[in-house]
Amino acid sequence: MADQPIPEKPSAPATAADAARDVDDADRDGPAQNSAAAPGRLRRRDDAEAQRAATLELFYDLVFVFTITQVSHLLLSNLTWVGAGQAAIVLLAVWWSWNYTTWATNELDPETNPVRLVLIALMLGSLLMAIAVPHAFGERGLLFVAAYLAIQVGRHSFLTFVVAARGSVEREQAGRILAWFLIAGVFWIAGGLAEGGWRAGLWSFALALDYIAPRIFFPLPGRRRLVAGSWRLATGHFTERFGLIVIATIGETIIQTGATTAGRELDAATAAAFISAFTGSAALWWLYFVSTRDLGERSLGARENRTNRARDIYTYGHVLIVAGIILTAVGDEIVIAHPLEPLGRAELIAVSAGPMLFLLAQFALQLRATRRVGYVRLVAIAACAGPGLFGGALPALLISTALVAVLISVALSDQLAEIRLTRAGGSIRTCE
Repeated sequence: MADQPIPEKPSAPATAADAARDVDDADRDGPAQNSAAAPGRLRRRDDAEAQRAATLELFYDLVFVFTITQVSHLLLSNLTWVGAGQAAIVLLAVWWSWNYTTWATNELDPETNPVRLVLIALMLGSLLMAIAVPHAFGERGLLFVAAYLAIQVGRHSFLTFVVAARGSVEREQAGRILAWFLIAGVFWIAGGLAEGGWRAGLWSFALALDYIAPRIFFPLPGRRRLVAGSWRLATGHFTERFGLIVIATIGETIIQTGATTAGRELDAATAAAFISAFTGSAALWWLYFVSTRDLGERSLGARENRTNRARDIYTYGHVLIVAGIILTAVGDEIVIAHPLEPLGRAELIAVSAGPMLFLLAQFALQLRATRRVGYVRLVAIAACAGPGLFGGALPALLISTALVAVLISVALSDQLAEIRLTRAGGSIRTCE
């Protein structure tokens, strides 16, 4: 993947172009050596692997949780394919702003005042995005876009011109990302000015630019190609941050379950639906934190190709995890509201799609980390699809109970596989 090695230079590059030419050396020598060029006062210390998430980062996540609530309500208010597409666009944009902030705080020291102020400003932008979500495809489209671009452009302007030293690899990296945000921003703004299908189309194209950029390492005309190893990654903090956002999203489903149940008469059917929803949320927690999280952490153990694996498993893969949890929360609300009634086609799809998407995300992450096909999850996905396709005459509570039973079965299968592996003295192999 890397270009031909370049002879080592006696001193740090004087210009950004020179920094770009030295990127391949950075990949060959290891990512940790790149940090010398950047001002140390705003970056994590050399023992960053042992550092944990700062309280301000957790505070920042609270805004994300509110945004997730807004996204689920947006979908619930319009259970159509158009509504699902709009919710997906909004979620992908919200996730992208959180994801890049997490990558940034993985390099920066959140206990320094400049970084604290930037994070607080990003929280304000995220809160404005959340406020705009319910009407992002209506009168608040420009507010949504303005907040999103302010977050992305503002953060990476700080990284480029304040944090990174002139002529350093870090400035080249942050500057490339900033340039891609500005290019995609043209289509974000155009979509905010447009209406109807044009807005969805332009925003989808802008998202495609945003999401493809990390895959191809942010190329620009006249610049040498960046490579994965030039990014520094504190894996302990990195994996913790994604785990925390998953638990926060599951927590949001608990809040919605409790709020929906509290607003209804607590008869036997509602109580059973409540218990089913809570058990399903607990099963999602078990499936992620007992199996998937450890698998992701082990996959980042080796330095070689670590950035590629972090990008695929966490940046891309975890948005599917979060989407599956959100869909599950939407389904829980539907079931609690109509526990003994058969569901319409749209409601039935929404109830079944959450567990299916969550298991599909786990299947994809396992495949990327180990190159092994998780047949248990493939069978479970098919089992979840059954009620969605043929359960139109069944009461919602029965559908929900069957889906929760599938999730519990997968968790039990994982535990039995772990016991067999431990007794055999084996380990799960990760792939580059």
